[in-house]
Amino acid sequence: MEDTLVKKAQKGDPDSFVRLMELNKNSMQRIAYGFFHEEEDVADVIQDTVLLAFEHIREVRKTEYFKSWLMRILINNCRRLYNSQKRVQPQELTGKEEGKRDFYPSDNDFFRMLSVLPSDSRVIFQLFYGEQFTTKEISRLLQMNESTIRSKLHRGKDQLRSSWEMEV
Repeated sequence: MEDTLVKKAQKGDPDSFVRLMELNKNSMQRIAYGFFHEEEDVADVIQDTVLLAFEHIREVRKTEYFKSWLMRILINNCRRLYNSQKRVQPQELTGKEEGKRDFYPSDNDFFRMLSVLPSDSRVIFQLFYGEQFTTKEISRLLQMNESTIRSKLHRGKDQLRSSWEMEV
């Protein structure tokens, strides 16, 4: 189904493009929340991603890789915004500030559990466990060595296990 939508969107069908974005909206939000604490930042990177995807959808060579292509654009936008914010003002997790949302958009245990991991590991865990990308696909998306991805998954699992044992 997604392949057909991609082909139609590449031919200029705006409804197909909107449907593609709707199908991938939750995945984009989950990955963006791996980088950012603020809803506004998540909304900004998703908006930028949708715009870039719309402008460049004709460049997708193989329709079956559309989701990977879209997530790559999203991750690049997240990194760009994250790095620009880091230069302007250091980000700290100082707890919940009045009037601001919690770190993740839902009370899902998976997201709360991942909050103990560094942001680069959260993204890897989200891509691997949340979006079912393979370590090879993640290494291409994040432009990291596949063995680094596997190491971060292994170390992250150990860190999560230790954190969980401390709570129990």
